[in-house]
Amino acid sequence: MNHRIYYIFITVMLLCTACEFKLKPNEDEDAAGNIKVERYDRLQSRYLITGDFSALQQMNTEYPIETRTLVEKMLQIGEVSDHDINEKFLRFYQDSTLQTLISDAESEYANMDDINKKLEQTFTKLKDWLPSMPIPRVYAQIGALDQSIVVGDEMIGISLDKYMGAKYPIYQRYDYSAEQLRTMGRNYIVPDCLSFYLLSLYPMPNYDSRTQLEKDLHMGKVMWVVNKAIGSQMFRTDYVTMVERYMNSHPAVTVSHLLASDDYTDFR
Repeated sequence: MNHRIYYIFITVMLLCTACEFKLKPNEDEDAAGNIKVERYDRLQSRYLITGDFSALQQMNTEYPIETRTLVEKMLQIGEVSDHDINEKFLRFYQDSTLQTLISDAESEYANMDDINKKLEQTFTKLKDWLPSMPIPRVYAQIGALDQSIVVGDEMIGISLDKYMGAKYPIYQRYDYSAEQLRTMGRNYIVPDCLSFYLLSLYPMPNYDSRTQLEKDLHMGKVMWVVNKAIGSQMFRTDYVTMVERYMNSHPAVTVSHLLASDDYTDFR
């Protein structure tokens, strides 16, 4: 199991228990065909590059949960109610590396039609397999090279700065492994969205007391489902292979049952 996937799992668990999201309702929460990345990042870049105060006002009025999550949970620069938080937020991103990241991310992701199409296709499949699954709102943001994806109750945030491609020059300044760099491209946005979201819906009970094998297999189940939804072997681990063997030998087991089950004895 690579370290990045465990980072995803732990991050999901922490964010889901800590943030206590209250969300804007979807017009049609069950319609996977309506899923589309909301471009919070464009308002963010307008404020952080040009100092456009009207963009900040829109961030606070139209995306209050997203702004609170970014400021308080990801950047950890204070609370949105602090009297000087707007100045702190602006100053934080004046770092030359972050300014370059913002500009490059907005250029790289000027068009996200391909990602919207893939999200629609994959969530439609998941909805068929998991009829009670709520369809999340999805938005894009610019982080600070920390979390790739953040997940709350029926919400997914994509940090575009973590998906600039393995050869992106800024990444070369940091101690990313070859395996990490391989997964920091556009083609991993949708797989990561699905992984994070499914882990938030199907957390492992009593995680801290479980064996390492059980933890690996739980992650393997989610990754196997994501591979099936996408129609490609995006995640390849020994534990995904074990789940594949189990599902091949148990054709009556549904995706819903697989994810909900807490019994790992038959996988060994």
